[in-house]
Amino acid sequence: MPELTNAEVAAALEEIADLLEFQGANPFRVRAYRNAARAIVEWTQVVSDLRPKDSETLTQLPGIGEDLAQKILVLAHTGTVPLLEELRSQVPESVLAMLRVPGLGPKRAATLHHQLGVKTLDELREACESHRVRQLKGFGEKIEAAILEGIDLAAQAGERMCWAYADQIAQSLLEHMRQMPGIEKLEFAGSYRRGKETVGDLDLLAVAGDGQQVMDHFAQAPGLDKVVARGDTKMSIRLRSGLQVDLRVVPEESLGAALQYFTGSKAHNIVLRGRAKTLGLKVNEYGVFRGDERVGGRTEQEVYEALGLPWIAPELREAREEFDWADRGCLPELVSLTDICGDLHAHTDWTDGTATIEEMALAAKKLGWSYLAITDHSKRVTMANGLTAERLRAQWQEIDRVNQRLKGIRLLKGVEVDILEGGGLDLSDEVLAEADWVVASVHYGQNQSRERITRRVVEALQNPYVHCFSHPTGRLIGRRKPYEIDLEAVMKVAAAERKVLELNAHPMRLDLDDVACAAARRLGVLVAIGTDAHSTDGLEAMRYGVLQARRGGLTAADVLNTRSWAQIKKLLKRK
Repeated sequence: MPELTNAEVAAALEEIADLLEFQGANPFRVRAYRNAARAIVEWTQVVSDLRPKDSETLTQLPGIGEDLAQKILVLAHTGTVPLLEELRSQVPESVLAMLRVPGLGPKRAATLHHQLGVKTLDELREACESHRVRQLKGFGEKIEAAILEGIDLAAQAGERMCWAYADQIAQSLLEHMRQMPGIEKLEFAGSYRRGKETVGDLDLLAVAGDGQQVMDHFAQAPGLDKVVARGDTKMSIRLRSGLQVDLRVVPEESLGAALQYFTGSKAHNIVLRGRAKTLGLKVNEYGVFRGDERVGGRTEQEVYEALGLPWIAPELREAREEFDWADRGCLPELVSLTDICGDLHAHTDWTDGTATIEEMALAAKKLGWSYLAITDHSKRVTMANGLTAERLRAQWQEIDRVNQRLKGIRLLKGVEVDILEGGGLDLSDEVLAEADWVVASVHYGQNQSRERITRRVVEALQNPYVHCFSHPTGRLIGRRKPYEIDLEAVMKVAAAERKVLELNAHPMRLDLDDVACAAARRLGVLVAIGTDAHSTDGLEAMRYGVLQARRGGLTAADVLNTRSWAQIKKLLKRK
């Protein structure tokens, strides 16, 4: 029977929630499935490793009762549950694509489906372009325009998945393929290896004596939907998740060349081939050649050295600055996960987190960190049970008590303060002055003009008690486009005020993106990689943020939380 990864289980739970909301089900029931999806995707244990009688293990996760735990186990081991199949039979499959349109949501999608008969993205586009959508109650011209703008993003979301989910699939495939003793080497290439935030397919390279035996084993991969094609050295399969995986069996003397070629990016390889041509060489997936003579290709280092270049980290291979750096001998030593000393953005059960202050501290200590900032929401975020000044001070007193008990890690008294729609912050300067660490965020008024949102953020950064601007564009990959903001203007103010921008490491955010990370580095703005963890397992997301930072060319010196808390305090120069 097919077994699902945690990401696939979470996606199925999200689909159940979407379909229930589409049908107008009880909001609490819908929320239960969404919360369960979040808990599963952040959980470090593999659900499919549990047996049917192990439901008690799942009920220890927040918000998962016995009934839901049983559904999750059935999902993990069979690929579906009766409830999901029943809901799918009641809602046309094409309608599901509408649920991915940013800003639309299941309720509005249901209105469009029932009142306008819209069933596909193409029909939705036509309804917007003919201005039929704006005529519906609760929509209007602005919403119609936003839906039209989000249709392309929804189409793309159906074709690509976020890196973290692709990683779960990739690791599952590696585990399966390594069970075959005849395989000598296995390497993933493509956008996955470059750490691109979304992945359209997976490219797997293998060195083995018997290629046909490798392909036979590949045909039994976990999550297999069908074999798309099979030849002498290449085989393509499609997984139930919709992801295509291409396997290539290559000779060992060509592995480095194939790894470089299929890692890409296309733009990087075009530059590389141009450089080869000027040297009288030819480079392809088989090696580097001078005429018929192979002069490199067993390793990637050989490929780059043959072209007069140092090895370039896969995350940098986007034909941006990497060749200029290489020519000048100043390729950056990219930040790594082992450089991280602590996390400056985490939530607890005082607001919308699921773990206590002490549980979060112990989990951070287990990761080898020396500090963790507790930054629960301020009062404006009512849906998250945001903290008033009184509750925040009470939390800080509790942090003091926990700090007295714990050794080897320090908890910082922080807050994620809201930047209000009309300007200003959700808490007074008097309260913020008492905090160790303050991050400011935009949660409301995200549809305001570029000028208005930028002005709100600039004012917040000019507040002497704000240290960091978190998830700076508000995007959710494939679900919500960034709000309008002049990020360069914000960065210039951050540089002048000695403030920090966050790279939110949640796999659906990765906000800042890689291009913005590079811009922050050029403008001299430090970046704090924060997990925005709402559970102990959520702290593991730090590695996604580090990967994104590497794509932006960031070194340890460019990242604030590679420093000790004592060093950070000196940098902040608090009055």
